[in-house]
Amino acid sequence: MKNKIKILLVEDDVNLGFMLVEYLEANGFNVKLYRDGESGLNAYLNDKYDFCILDLMLPKMDGFQLAEKIRADEKKVPIIMLTARSMPEDKVKGFKVGIDDYVTKPFNEEVLVCRINAILERAGEVKQPEFKTEYCIGEYKLICKTQSLKGPEEERRLTQKESAILKILCHKPNEIVPRSDIMISVWGNDDYFIGRSLDVFVSKLRKYLKADPKLSIESIPSVGLILNTQG
Repeated sequence: MKNKIKILLVEDDVNLGFMLVEYLEANGFNVKLYRDGESGLNAYLNDKYDFCILDLMLPKMDGFQLAEKIRADEKKVPIIMLTARSMPEDKVKGFKVGIDDYVTKPFNEEVLVCRINAILERAGEVKQPEFKTEYCIGEYKLICKTQSLKGPEEERRLTQKESAILKILCHKPNEIVPRSDIMISVWGNDDYFIGRSLDVFVSKLRKYLKADPKLSIESIPSVGLILNTQG
């Protein structure tokens, strides 16, 4: 589904603009880049876009004005505003204009992609992963419906969040799962305090899986987690 999502990106910083195009396209999106508000508006009015990412401080027409004109034409197209300013009055003004989210510069590209996906999922534009009802990992079996983890020594009932985190990791064994993906999926946000909570839950899951030495949950600093199943 993501390869059908066409994004209008309006960013006057050339280096950041090209970097975002490359990163978003690597994540399956179709992206068109414009460097000022007027050309961005003309592009929007003359083509079909599914998502808009607008810098706030743009030449010729700022992000607020551009968002307002886009909203006048289309009420539902999602809009994310990129800004180096974090003043509350700017955010209030943006939300009144009708943007869906703010991303403050500098930002992590993975976080931006997660925010895009979260908005699209709420709008029904992309499908949630089709999780299984059970996962076999090493000597353990995760039964999602009952939030149970059966091991060689005991069966344990997991909490809702423990089960959700382990299910996400089991869905992509031996692959890096971005921390922000897990936090947004389980908590709906990815701030610092949720990150600390994630670390606590992961520490508990490691203890639950310790009976199988071939299993491990590996942390990749500032990137994500891997459920290693090969020892």
